[in-house]
Amino acid sequence: MASSESHNSRTVPTGHGFFNLVAMNPFPDCIGIIPARYGSTRFPGKPLAEIHGKPMFWHVYQRASRCAELNRVVLATDDRRICAAAGRCDVPVVMTRSDHPSGTDRVLDAAEQLGVSDAAVVVNIQGDEPALEPQMLSELLAPFAAAATRVTTLARSVAAAEADSPDVVKVVFSKSARALYFSRSVIPFHRDDRPDRVYRHIGIYAFRMDALKRFVALGPSPLEKKEQLEQLRLLENDIPIHVVSTTFRSCDVNRPADIVHVSRILAGEDP
Repeated sequence: MASSESHNSRTVPTGHGFFNLVAMNPFPDCIGIIPARYGSTRFPGKPLAEIHGKPMFWHVYQRASRCAELNRVVLATDDRRICAAAGRCDVPVVMTRSDHPSGTDRVLDAAEQLGVSDAAVVVNIQGDEPALEPQMLSELLAPFAAAATRVTTLARSVAAAEADSPDVVKVVFSKSARALYFSRSVIPFHRDDRPDRVYRHIGIYAFRMDALKRFVALGPSPLEKKEQLEQLRLLENDIPIHVVSTTFRSCDVNRPADIVHVSRILAGEDP
C-alpha cells in the first residue's frame, strides 16, 4: 500500500482524461473501508465464503490495497466471526454498531472511529467484489485532486440489452460528468427507437468525509425510497456526484453460485 508522500506529484487517469495533481490541490488522504455484514438474505455469511482457501473479504482487501492512492484499507463489521477471521488473516478491522441500516452508515461509523478528517476521502469498497480491479479505485479517486469534488462513483457504457433488468442501475450525467439521475428504468427514455447503449452504474463510491457525514445525517429521501437507490439522496439534496466512466467490468457475488464464476476469474480462467 502506498504512502501519501508521492500523491502531490503524479498524474492520475480518470476515465475522462487526466488530472495533474501538481497544478491543482494537494491530493487528500484516502481511506478505503470495506463494510462486511454476516446477515444476507440471499447469501448468509457471504464475507466468509471461501475462495482459493481465503475468505472473500481477504481477496477484496488484498486487491484494494494495491490501489496506490489509498493510504489505508480496513474492514468494518459488526460480527465477531468476521472480526476473528480478519485477525487470523492479518486484515485490519473495526467493529461497528449492529443496527446500521446500510453499508454506508457502517462506513461512516468506522471512519469516525478511525478519526478521519473532514477533508480526507473515504471509499466505500463493496465487500462482495473479490475480483475488484485496483485501477477502478484510482479512477474513482482522481477527481478529488479538485477541492470542490464531494462524491464520485463509476459507470460503464453497456449494450442496452444488458441493462434491461431493474436489478441493473442506470445513470445519466452532464458534459461535466455530474450525475443527473440514477434509475432502475432505462434512462433516458427513447421515444422513437431503442437505445444502442446506456451507462450502467457501478456501485462503488468515494466521499469527502464531510459529505459522508451529511449524507448519513440527512436520512432517506423520497426518490431514494421509490427507486431503492440511496445515491438519489445526494441528488435530491443538491450534493453533486462526479461520474467517472470506466472500461473495467465489475463482478460481484450475490449468491453462492457466483463463487464458481469469480473463482475462475481469480484463477485466470475467465477474462
